[in-house]
Amino acid sequence: MFQSIDQNLSRYVAFSNEELDILHANLSLKKFPKKTILLREGEICSFEAYVNQGCLRKYYIDSNGNEVIIQFALEDAWIGDTSFSSFESEPSKMFIETLEDVELLMFSPESKENLLEKAPRFERAFRILLQRNLAATQNRLFHTISQTATERYLEFSAKYPTIQQRVPQHFIASYLGISPEFLSKIRTKLAKA
Repeated sequence: MFQSIDQNLSRYVAFSNEELDILHANLSLKKFPKKTILLREGEICSFEAYVNQGCLRKYYIDSNGNEVIIQFALEDAWIGDTSFSSFESEPSKMFIETLEDVELLMFSPESKENLLEKAPRFERAFRILLQRNLAATQNRLFHTISQTATERYLEFSAKYPTIQQRVPQHFIASYLGISPEFLSKIRTKLAKA
């Protein structure tokens, strides 16, 4: 149950067995069925989750009422509201929804604080995770501005090779910032090439 999260965090810091035991004691294993909304706009985000199994999406609703997908979280990824909703107790602007049945290892703000207090070296691992998340967000913004839709689709397909069998096409289009019809044209053109 904890092997994947241990490997995920140990990429950045080598932890002792005692430290990993403290980590495990502060995590809750939770399972949710497909189409469960874990966070709604206006709520305070009270969790940070590691995806053991399944697929989720994080999105917001724009001024035209369209869903705009910010993140897909598959196995070995983290999801929560990183805009400080859980830290500052401010209402979230995001929704988080399961796209498949999921198994998550979850922190509450209190359990994560307890972990960091009892095993402070985890602070470094989470700081590195946050820096990597910021770098990925900046990279995505840069590519959205500088790449064509086809280039973004090809990069997305390379990053998430199995996702097209797991989520509807209109979700992928939303993530890429294009219409489902335009995504269909891109896929048709690439299939003929």
